[in-house]
Amino acid sequence: MGRQHWKKIWVGSAGNMVEWFDWFVYASFATYFAGAFFPSGNPTAQLMNTAGIFAVGFFMRPVGGWLLGRVGDRRGRKAALTLTVTLMSASAVLIAVAPTYAVAGYGGALVLLVARLLQGLSVGGEYAASATYLTEASAPERRGFASSFQYVSMTAGQIAGLGLQIVLQCTMSDDALHSYGWRIPFVVGALGAAVVFYLRRTMLETEVYAADASHAGERGTLRALWRHRREAFLVIALTMGGTVAYYTYTTYLTKYLSNSAGLPKQTATLVSFTALIVFACLQPLAGALSDRVGRRPLLITFAVGSTLLTVPVMTLLRHADGYWPALGLALLALVVVTGYTSINACVKAELFPTGVRALGVALPYAIANALFGGTAEYVALWFKKAGAESGFYWYVAGCAAVSLIVYVTMRETKDLDLNRVKAVEDSGESSLTTAS
Repeated sequence: MGRQHWKKIWVGSAGNMVEWFDWFVYASFATYFAGAFFPSGNPTAQLMNTAGIFAVGFFMRPVGGWLLGRVGDRRGRKAALTLTVTLMSASAVLIAVAPTYAVAGYGGALVLLVARLLQGLSVGGEYAASATYLTEASAPERRGFASSFQYVSMTAGQIAGLGLQIVLQCTMSDDALHSYGWRIPFVVGALGAAVVFYLRRTMLETEVYAADASHAGERGTLRALWRHRREAFLVIALTMGGTVAYYTYTTYLTKYLSNSAGLPKQTATLVSFTALIVFACLQPLAGALSDRVGRRPLLITFAVGSTLLTVPVMTLLRHADGYWPALGLALLALVVVTGYTSINACVKAELFPTGVRALGVALPYAIANALFGGTAEYVALWFKKAGAESGFYWYVAGCAAVSLIVYVTMRETKDLDLNRVKAVEDSGESSLTTAS
């Protein structure tokens, strides 16, 4: 892989990291600011309110996927990536300055809601734009390896957020964190987004996109996407199990260990931080493996493992009594999830032709995340409040089982030529049925 390819991966990944830092610090710091925007009372109820707003951000992701996916297909991957980081910077600033319930009543929660809506728009387009950019910018035989850096950067963003949380926990009192310390990561996120905005303005467009001029009038349109509806529905189905498992063992894990297992917040945060570092290192290894053995074997391994292991792993985590038992179980779960996260970006991008690739990945993926990923935490807390927390474990396993059916029946995409997908589009056929 040449220097120019590495530069494209670096710029795309750096922006993705900041995007997901801003997205995830909302979840990781929710235990500190939940009481700031809602009346005092049941801590679980306050977390459910903030988790509800977190989920609302996911429901804006299909809108962002449509709007920014269209921009990515019509104006270029660079234009879409620059716009997403601008929206994310604005949302981080809003959260950083949002007034509390004591100052403005529910007005602060309204500001929080608007910020999450902007974040939903931004991330709805970011995933597809970065997935498409990283896939197109890499050599055909290294697409799995290159696209794995999407989840490396996503996880790096969360690691940075958790790392900052650990630093703040060690240097500030608990009262100070609940009072104003939780605002610090959002200020950091806004500043990071400003730096990435500059980097993305100087990034290079992918050669695959620049060389494609077919059906220019229909680039990024829903009409063009409808011709590839089978692939779009496939993206929704193959995302279902992966996104639920991912958010369960990343954004929800810290709260679960603190609110259900009873571990101190500092211990729960450290478990997540350590596990995510290992998880990030696994992504390129699994991505490179998929370039040799194919995408389906990794996806099937994830789905089988998640279906069979979720209930016992979550049950044991519920009774983890310290750092090491919790870390071991979290790592086991994340190793299994790696089979999905390391390659799902390139799998989806490989299904669509150039003129509709960004929209084809963005919209169906965002819909799946709105229905399953964004609601995972809220569903988990709902089961807990209802006194049937184990029901959530079966829910996660069931979603993985549904995706397993898709992985077993779908065709391999590893050797698919992106230019061949374009040719298939011109002939009016389905890229899924002609790819081998």
